[in-house]
Amino acid sequence: MVRKKIENLSFEESLVELEVIVQNLEQGDLNLEDSMALFERGLHLSQHNQEKLKGAEQQINILLEKNGQATLEKFNTNETDSID
Repeated sequence: MVRKKIENLSFEESLVELEVIVQNLEQGDLNLEDSMALFERGLHLSQHNQEKLKGAEQQINILLEKNGQATLEKFNTNETDSID
């Protein structure tokens, strides 16, 4: 299997590959060297995705500033906080 360079992967492609790596590692059928190589690639994929997400957040902040809204509001994940 020919792998793309991580920097050439889209966020979605990187996420799919990361999921496959996790599944392979969880099965435990790989030798130590293969496991370490997959783990290392997984770390790089994770870092790549974090950078993509950070870039997207920066773009959103720029768009919000252009629309006169200076900051992002915190997303409320606790339903009881919104009930009075």
